[in-house]
Amino acid sequence: MIEILTNAEMAEADRLTIAGGVAGLTLMENAGSAVAETVAARLPVGSRVAVLAGPGNNGGDGFVAARQLAKRGYAATILLVGALEKLKGDAAASAKAWNGPIAAAAPAGLAGADIVVDALFGAGLDRPVDGVARAMIEAVNAQGAPVVAVDLPSGINGNSGAVMGVAARAAQTVTFFRKKPGHLLMPGRAYCGATSVVPIGIADAVLTRIAPHTFENVPELWRRTFPVPRPEGHKYSRGHVVIVSGPSWSTGAARLAARGALRAGAGLVTIASPREALAVNAAANLAIMVRPVDGAAELSRFLADPRFNALALGPGLGVGEQTCELVLAALAGERAVVLDADAITSFAEAPQRLAGALKARRDKSTVLTPHDGEFSRYFNVLDEQTKAGSKLDRARLGTELTGAVVLLKGADTVVAASDGRASIAANAPAYLATAGAGDVLTGIVTGLLAQGMPAFEAASAAVWLHGEAARAFGLGLIAEDIPEMLPGVYRAFLG
Repeated sequence: MIEILTNAEMAEADRLTIAGGVAGLTLMENAGSAVAETVAARLPVGSRVAVLAGPGNNGGDGFVAARQLAKRGYAATILLVGALEKLKGDAAASAKAWNGPIAAAAPAGLAGADIVVDALFGAGLDRPVDGVARAMIEAVNAQGAPVVAVDLPSGINGNSGAVMGVAARAAQTVTFFRKKPGHLLMPGRAYCGATSVVPIGIADAVLTRIAPHTFENVPELWRRTFPVPRPEGHKYSRGHVVIVSGPSWSTGAARLAARGALRAGAGLVTIASPREALAVNAAANLAIMVRPVDGAAELSRFLADPRFNALALGPGLGVGEQTCELVLAALAGERAVVLDADAITSFAEAPQRLAGALKARRDKSTVLTPHDGEFSRYFNVLDEQTKAGSKLDRARLGTELTGAVVLLKGADTVVAASDGRASIAANAPAYLATAGAGDVLTGIVTGLLAQGMPAFEAASAAVWLHGEAARAFGLGLIAEDIPEMLPGVYRAFLG
C-alpha cells in the first residue's frame, strides 16, 4: 500500500464504494472495529477507555469503537464534543447503537482512563481548533495515558501535516484504506506515533478511478527500474559520473558526493577539480579519478566525452557567477544533471536564468536537491507562490516552474516530478541531520542516474537508500559513514 490519498481523494474513494453498494455505515462499523482491535491489543480486558468523540464521522467511528470494546469487557465512556442530537447520518446511527455512558466533553472526564481514543477530528480538519475541542486536546496531551488516534491525531491537517493551533499526541494512529499526506509530512508525522493502515471494505480497484499521484517512498515505488548489475556488465556499462569540485578549502563536499556515487553503483567516478585543488582531491581518493578542470569553458570541453553520462554540481562549489557559468555549461549537454546547494543558490538574484535553461531540458534527466533554505532562496524569488502551501505543494510547484525533478530535503523529503507524481519519505532517522549528509545524497542520486534509472525513480530511490544507510549505522553517524553502509543496505534490499 504505497499510494497516499489527499482528503478529496479519500472522500472520492468513500463515495465510489458507497455508490458500488457498500453502505457508509458498514465502512464506519469496520473502521471503529479496527480501532477497538488496536486498543484491545494494547490493554487487558477491564481497562478504562475514554473515547473523545467529535460531531462528525470521526466521532461515529469512536462510538463504534466504544461499543465493540464494551462487548469485550472494557469500561468505555464517550466524552462528546457537541450536542448528541446534532449528529447526522451514519454518525447518528452509530451513536444510537451505543448504550453506554455519554458525558459532555470536559478535561475531568479523562481522569482514571487507562487509554484515550481520539475520535474528535479526522484528516479533513481545515481550520484552527478552538473552544471546547482545543481544551480537550490540551487535556489529552496533559494526561498520562496512551492515546490511540482515529484516522489522524486531532488538530493535524490531513493534506499538509500542519498543526491547526493544537494537536493530540498519539502513541498509535489507525487510519483507513491508505495513508494521507499528513501521516508522513512533518510535523504531522511526529504526532502520529506508530501508524497502521487497515482495510474497511474499500476495494483497491477504486484507485484506478481516483488515479492518485502521491506515494510513500518505499522500494515498491521504484524497484522495477532499479539497476541490478548483470554478469555481462562492465564498469563502462554502469555509467561514468562527474562531480565538479570547489576550491581547495571546500573539496570535502565533492569528495563525499563522489563516494556516494561510487557506492551507489556507478562504474566510474571522476572529480573535475580546479588545478589549485588538484593535489588535495587526488591525495584523498583511490577508486575515484581526479582531472584538472578550471572554469566553464574547460568544463564544456571536458564533458564533450559522451562516456560522462551523469554530472553533479553544487556541493562546496561556492556561490557566484563562476558557479552560474559552470551550471549553464553542464545543462547544455545531453547527460543527466544533478544540481545541489550552491549550484541553485547562485541563481537567487536571477532565477529565470536558471529556470530557462532547465525548461529547455524537459526531456532530459535533471534533478534539483535543495533543503528548505536553498529552496526558499531560489524558488521564493522565482515565484512567490512557492512560499505557501505544504511541502508537497511547494515541491510540485517547483517542478512545474522548472521542468526538473525537485528533491526537497528534510525529515520528510519530498520528490516531485513534472508529470505530477510525488513521493514522501518517512525512513530518515534524526541522526541523519549531520554535516555533509546532503552531499552524499547528491552523489547517490547521480550514481543511480548514471546507471540509467529515470530521474524521479532515481531521486526517490536515493532518498530511501540514504535513510536506510543512516538507520543501519545508528547513533554517532557522520556523513563519511553513509556510503560505507550502502553495501549492506543493497544486500538486504536485493536479497
